[in-house]
Amino acid sequence: MSDVRRQVREHVRTNPGVHFNKLARTLDIATGQAQYHLRRLIRRDEVVAERIRGRTHYFEPEYDAWERRVLALYRRETAREIITLLLDEGTLSATAIAERLDLARSTVSWHIDTLVDAGIIDRWYGERGQVEVTLARPEETVRLLEAVAPSLADTLVDRFMRLVDGGHPSA
Repeated sequence: MSDVRRQVREHVRTNPGVHFNKLARTLDIATGQAQYHLRRLIRRDEVVAERIRGRTHYFEPEYDAWERRVLALYRRETAREIITLLLDEGTLSATAIAERLDLARSTVSWHIDTLVDAGIIDRWYGERGQVEVTLARPEETVRLLEAVAPSLADTLVDRFMRLVDGGHPSA
């Protein structure tokens, strides 16, 4: 196995859920080189690729589908903020989440839909007809999140993308 492929595999192992661009940027390798080595690792079942909401993320095969979704979405700033808030508070209304995170209600709604579809949170309508949410599997979520610590660079890129996209959830 080449040194570059070893580096790619190790990066995926230590950064579960890393997306393609972040991997290539961090390892300072060309896009084509990253694609080549990732394809080889995937063919040998050493790495699993999963496309989640427009980005391809990479994992070791030990992670099941639910774990892959949690790790991938936790690498995205707004989803991470919602998950973290729910870990701290338990159950919240979508309106309360929007207010606490200073986000548009439509942005929060889009992220809630994403997290519900991924099986990370549960959603229902409360007594007043408001959308209420809570983590579907809080203990397992905590265990997984200990494996992911977003870097400052991840946070800055997420914030820049939000600024450029104008916070529009469909972007």
